[in-house]
Amino acid sequence: MRWQSGRRSSNIEDQRGRRISSRAKGGGIGILLLALVGMYFGIDPSVVLNVGEQINSGLTTETSSYHPSAEENRLADFVAVVLGDTEDTWRAEFQRRGATYREPTLVLFSGAVQSACGYAQAAVGPFYCPGDGKVYIDLSFYHDLKSNLNAPGDFAQAYVIAHEVGHHIQNLLGISDKVHAARQTLSGKEYNQLSVQLELQADCLSGVWANHADRARQVIEPGDIDEALNAASQIGDDRLQQQSRGYVTPDSFTHGTSAQRARWFKRGYSSGDMDSCNTFTAEAL
Repeated sequence: MRWQSGRRSSNIEDQRGRRISSRAKGGGIGILLLALVGMYFGIDPSVVLNVGEQINSGLTTETSSYHPSAEENRLADFVAVVLGDTEDTWRAEFQRRGATYREPTLVLFSGAVQSACGYAQAAVGPFYCPGDGKVYIDLSFYHDLKSNLNAPGDFAQAYVIAHEVGHHIQNLLGISDKVHAARQTLSGKEYNQLSVQLELQADCLSGVWANHADRARQVIEPGDIDEALNAASQIGDDRLQQQSRGYVTPDSFTHGTSAQRARWFKRGYSSGDMDSCNTFTAEAL
């Protein structure tokens, strides 16, 4: 990915020197659930809220000097460029549609963070919180993405950010509110299906970003799209469940299968049109 000459976003909030700790009730069950959910980056913020109810209200915050490594500095710079590029893409797209794009803030944290969606440890992976309109990421996730999820490459890393920004787009358009409101009237199985549609739409929107970014700024190099498709497929519900427990339960899927995630990213990238990303009316996912 050609990113070094890109514009750096100023919407970065660096909290890596802030240490937040809490003790979970029930012998750490809340933290365990967060760790399990963390395998599925792009977490539904309501999961953080539900788990947060198991966390003691008393949080301890300490500020200390933080000395990032050279690799962390490079990743932070990379994140700022990718975020800036999503801003350029979606600002232009919203303007074309007669609307104004409200840019999200991206929070860098280390270990744990307190968001409007609750307290979360790094184990949850990157997530978007609609309550404060912020994307949260612990840069150590990129090591996990490469080493544990078999998804190396800078464009795979960019896809992670673009996916979370996709959730921000859904929030701005009111889609997220409708999905979360439906939780009150649907069965668990039915709501899981809506969650899959929400996640696949975010994958598609990340593909739309890749299309626009490359046409406008020529950021994509040979092999980059394959990196994104590989990352999407590596985090499918079916693959992760098979790896973690040896079998899959489709009714519990919340993010879509490997094939679905890769297919919807590719659909967004091929079309470059956010209207092609309506997973909620698609005859087949």
